[in-house]
Amino acid sequence: MLSTATSTYASYNRLTKDLTKTLAQTAKEPDVKRETDYYNAHIGDIKSIDDFLKNDRIYRYAMKAFGLSDLTYAKGMIRKVLEGGVSDRNAMANQLNDPRFKALATAFDFKTYGDATTNTQAVQKDTVDKYVRQQLETEAGSDNEGVRLALYFKRNAANVTSPYGILADKAILQVYQTAFDISSMTSSQDIDVQANNIKKKLDVKDLQDPAKVDKIIQKFTAKWDVANSQATADPVLSLFNTSSTVDTSPVTFSTDLYMSLSKLKLGGG
Repeated sequence: MLSTATSTYASYNRLTKDLTKTLAQTAKEPDVKRETDYYNAHIGDIKSIDDFLKNDRIYRYAMKAFGLSDLTYAKGMIRKVLEGGVSDRNAMANQLNDPRFKALATAFDFKTYGDATTNTQAVQKDTVDKYVRQQLETEAGSDNEGVRLALYFKRNAANVTSPYGILADKAILQVYQTAFDISSMTSSQDIDVQANNIKKKLDVKDLQDPAKVDKIIQKFTAKWDVANSQATADPVLSLFNTSSTVDTSPVTFSTDLYMSLSKLKLGGG
């Protein structure tokens, strides 16, 4: 529940003012340290895609590190992503409009490095760093979902290169819809219609500019606080308010639907 004492932006600022210190504190938390210690102790034993998928604890750690916890169940899809690698432009990781898959396949590039893959910095230190950042965002969300979304947007906005990238990422889409007063009901529209509407509201190139990203975050957090304050004050009326509030309940996609949404729109950026 949103705290009336501290705004979403103030909470976000507190965490990011000294992000290195905040992440170090998160890494020392018992649950985080236990999972990281296991990962560090056993990742070197993983020599193939089969090994990776069979060690559920390692697999879940990596999936969380790359922001793919919502697709942990989709091992068949993840296998295809990893088997294709990233060197071929037609590889599955390159044909999906979601940068999380390419990041995972780039780090765990068994196609290129074989059984030496897990000895790389990308799999060891970099993946651990990503896991800790994900944990920070998860914990922030337990107090205020708006803070988690702001942290996520700050970290991932620069990876988005087309309107379809916004549509393929639920968290980034939610920040966009809130900041620009777009009803979540528009998500039922044809995907190309949604993409064209995004172009009218936002120049996706702005997401490569940290200053412009910060301005979007400020707009998002302010409107998030207004929307959630309204919902808290009158939860019955909030059910009928679709102009500025965003549905914050979890959304689950089937693998087939997710892949349809994520398919690269060539020339669509």
